[in-house]
Amino acid sequence: ARDRGAAAALRGARLLVSGSAPLPVPVFERLAELTGHRPVERYGMTETLITVSARADGDRVPGSVGFPLAGVRTRLAAEDGTPVPADGETPGALEVSAPTLFDGYLGRPDATAASFTPDGWFRTGDIAVLDPDGRHRIVGRASTDLIKSGGYRIGAGEVENALLAHPGVREAAVVGVPHEDLGEQVTAFVVAEDGVAAEDLTGFVADRLSAHKRPRVVHLVESLPRNAMGKVVKTRLPG
Repeated sequence: ARDRGAAAALRGARLLVSGSAPLPVPVFERLAELTGHRPVERYGMTETLITVSARADGDRVPGSVGFPLAGVRTRLAAEDGTPVPADGETPGALEVSAPTLFDGYLGRPDATAASFTPDGWFRTGDIAVLDPDGRHRIVGRASTDLIKSGGYRIGAGEVENALLAHPGVREAAVVGVPHEDLGEQVTAFVVAEDGVAAEDLTGFVADRLSAHKRPRVVHLVESLPRNAMGKVVKTRLPG
């Protein structure tokens, strides 16, 4: 989205499709502006194949991966297994039931058993928010992207999108750092343009999200650690 020439070359494409990782809302909007196409976002895993997708012939909402495909059922669960409401706000563990589910991990019966609920739903390991209209928004991985702070469950992806909406922010990664009172505090690592101050970013997020979701600490860094696929490796961020 930063390469105007490359984006312009996509104007002749029939369809833009995004997968593998959540597409930040500002990137979605920038691509739409530069190419004239609103990307189709979708969600799936090796274990499930594609299970949720925006429709190519329907509305494509930034930040949403759309609706379950035919034959697919999804649900969100809290840590105690109780259902999470489809209120567009509360994150929960995404579980899937579908005819495309794998049978199990080869030679790993314990891992297979741990991946399924007692009633046969697959635990994806991802955290999502379900909107009242049934659209799914992927927050991130339960292991790194769910922050438990002051009694609240906060999706790191939502805070990252708010930071990326700032015109001076190029990249952002949000994690939970241990805190003696809050349990975890929302902490952001940001690659920003010169002149952007950490306190400005905290206020910027607070104006867009609930107060408890704002970063309490913002680190301005030169770059974010990434793996060979270009994904940010949050476990390598300084704690």
